[in-house]
Amino acid sequence: MSKDGTQRSSSTFHFFAGLATGCVSATLLQPADLLKTRVQQSRSTSLVTTLRQILAGPNSLKQLWRGTLPSVIRTGVGSALYFSSLNALRQHVATSNLLTSTGKVQASVGTSQFSSSSLPRLSNMANMTTGAIARASAGFFMMPITVIKVRYESSLYSYKSIWSAGNAILKKEGIRGFFSGFGATAIRDAPYAGLYVLFYEQSKRRLSQVREVTPLAEISNFEGGMKSSTSLSINFLSGVLAAGFATAVTNPFDAVKTRLQLMPGRYSNMIIAGRRMVKEEGFRSLFDGLGLRMGRKALSSALAWTLYEELIRRAEMEVQHKGGATVI
Repeated sequence: MSKDGTQRSSSTFHFFAGLATGCVSATLLQPADLLKTRVQQSRSTSLVTTLRQILAGPNSLKQLWRGTLPSVIRTGVGSALYFSSLNALRQHVATSNLLTSTGKVQASVGTSQFSSSSLPRLSNMANMTTGAIARASAGFFMMPITVIKVRYESSLYSYKSIWSAGNAILKKEGIRGFFSGFGATAIRDAPYAGLYVLFYEQSKRRLSQVREVTPLAEISNFEGGMKSSTSLSINFLSGVLAAGFATAVTNPFDAVKTRLQLMPGRYSNMIIAGRRMVKEEGFRSLFDGLGLRMGRKALSSALAWTLYEELIRRAEMEVQHKGGATVI
């Protein structure tokens, strides 16, 4: 196969791997997303009160999964775009003669004998930068479905379907309505993704180094590589830790973003929204939904990245067993 054909095949694989992991995590964790949106829409309701209100209403379990379709579309396609673009960026940076010559990128591509990762090994700055760029780009393309998703989950709107939600936003606010809160979203997502990839890769390296003291016979899987269950455990734990740190740092932007998307008439821009929230509701309003978002992000990111890396790992094993040299 030609080099261009191999690159297209690799990009397609990463796209569908991201799509699958995104759809799974979005479906399983939709109740947490819905509860976060309801809590963030107003300081007057707590998590317990919000949950009780939903459970006391008709079709309570169904209501907890309200907005699943736009969430799956957003997270599934968004994850596909994110992982495929992130892979392309990381592969390009890892093989860039300019960056390796300046010492900003570790030259090694691939995995070490005791590594749980199937991704290129980059420097801290490269990890943070590629993660931020990939997330901001995917977020821009997925912004319209993100706005629809948030409003669909909120109790402030009574949309009957995704189509009716889209029509209502278009008629009342025009095209700009589909990009409400993009500034806050980008400021939240870019640092979050950059910090997440940085913490995630660092955590994997640290935990993998700890495993090096374990006798090789206990962790070997194939040809001296790390045992699959060990790799899964390290990647999942790293995902949980990385998501927790990154979420805590970026939650104020998430709270502001939700207000902008739900009440664009009241909060005209990110600065005004932040100031009004702090003035009227206190500094704590910027951390509304932190526990829910942290829990959801920890599970969704850990699940998505663990499944994604395992799919890549298995694909690489298959290529190696067939005697190929293709880099997935």
